[in-house]
Amino acid sequence: MNMTASGGAPSGGPVLEELERAECLALIRPGGVGRVAFDDGEGPTVIPVNYTLDGEAVVFRTSLEGRLTHSLATAMTGAAVRIAFEVDDIDAERHEGWSVLLRGGGHLLPDHERPPAATVQPWPGGERPVYIRLAPQEISGRHLRPAPA
Repeated sequence: MNMTASGGAPSGGPVLEELERAECLALIRPGGVGRVAFDDGEGPTVIPVNYTLDGEAVVFRTSLEGRLTHSLATAMTGAAVRIAFEVDDIDAERHEGWSVLLRGGGHLLPDHERPPAATVQPWPGGERPVYIRLAPQEISGRHLRPAPA
């Protein structure tokens, strides 16, 4: 039900819809830039990364010195570190857009599991030799659409 911010009657404003898993994956399939969220040992942090989708898994690259790399490298062998990954596309002028959230275990990819480097091209300069894969256990999304005429 479309309610006003105060919980009153319908406002006639944009409509927020939940997205199905397949819709979420279709929206993020082209790759690009997303944000990875994790606990860096000092608390929650979020960093932007370039990513690609491999099936339902998100793959991105980072530096050897990064805090996420350190968290994953110090986890027990074979263990995954719980992370979240978010991608969105917002048109503030039209009050329209979508957001997709994936949550699950992140782990370092060994050399034999890495996609070709060209498929995940970080924007910043410097070495980014560490590949991380997020195998999502949860995928959810929302789409804010204009109100029906």
